Amino acid sequence: MTTTLHTAAVRPQARHDQRTRALARAWRAATVVAAVAIAFAVLLPIIWMFFASFRPEQDIVTNPPTLFPRAFTLANYREIWHAIPFAELYRNTLLFAGSVTVISLCFDSMAAYALARLEFKGRNTVFVGILVMLMLPFQITLVPLYDLLNNLHLVNTFTGMIVPRATNAFGIFFMRQFFLSLPKDMEEAARIDGASEWRIYWQVILPLARPALLTLGLFHFQYNWNDLLWPLIMTSDDSHATIPAGLSLFMGQHVTQYGMLMAGAVLSLLPVILMFLLIQRSFVQGIATTGIK
Repeated sequence: MTTTLHTAAVRPQARHDQRTRALARAWRAATVVAAVAIAFAVLLPIIWMFFASFRPEQDIVTNPPTLFPRAFTLANYREIWHAIPFAELYRNTLLFAGSVTVISLCFDSMAAYALARLEFKGRNTVFVGILVMLMLPFQITLVPLYDLLNNLHLVNTFTGMIVPRATNAFGIFFMRQFFLSLPKDMEEAARIDGASEWRIYWQVILPLARPALLTLGLFHFQYNWNDLLWPLIMTSDDSHATIPAGLSLFMGQHVTQYGMLMAGAVLSLLPVILMFLLIQRSFVQGIATTGIK
């Protein structure tokens, strides 16, 4: 009798657990489907761009449009190297974006270390000034900055393109937030052992800041690699032009060469994608530890 009552009591609980597991599986499945749908919607322009780079021009402009090519060709990838000096544009963009990234990481981290760890008069005022610069659109300073560089004969030079980007208000703010999250025990121990502030910054703080530096480096590289306005204004010939400025030549007043434009866009994406794949683990950690949402 006792066994029968126990079995009768267990059955409703078992059915409840089974329904709970079924609901959990259904929720996971719905979450996966929703995530895939959202990812596809976000990636759809990139997917279309990739397939369009392998289409003939007449296939791209055919109505109704299709996602997959009706005809397949590599002509766009062959012709883009001759239509514009693409190799030279690639080199210029790599030099510009790479140099700005390395220099900015150096200056941004030094300024952020001073604002986060050093006590000096006017520190809060300097930080407020940096926040103000963070809020100002770049276009506000564009005209006076160009006039200054023109007077210094730095227009149409890599120096004139790189030096104004040598530091960044967002980069200083980003690194400062990361430095504030680090414990002070190690640097205080180094200071007691007689280490200078430079040695503490270089040998103690920077190794701990590797995730934030890689994350900020990706931000700087991507922004400057894709930047059109600043290189377009600062250059007047192909010897210093960058890829975005070169690709804009395919968009005329009456005709747009979509095939070569898409092929150039795909090729220009490769360094940014490669850089992200190399530092993706540090990228997530760097965002999580800076407190930036």
